[in-house]
Amino acid sequence: MHIFLIIAQLVIGVMLICVILMQPGKTNGLSGFISGGPSESFYSKNKSRTSEAMLSRITVVLAILFAAICIVQTMIK
Repeated sequence: MHIFLIIAQLVIGVMLICVILMQPGKTNGLSGFISGGPSESFYSKNKSRTSEAMLSRITVVLAILFAAICIVQTMIK
């Protein structure tokens, strides 16, 4: 059981790193500072249906699974 949890934690950890690296940056850099930020667009209004929202949800789920496995491993020892 302990070895299975270690392998699951390694796999979830690698998946979590990959999903985090696939997410786009949240800032516009200096251009957003000068122009006052992005204006309302179709993309910003429908952000919950985009791949960015999906990656965010996957990140949360993987992080919860990773934390749960850490707690279970601590309780088993």
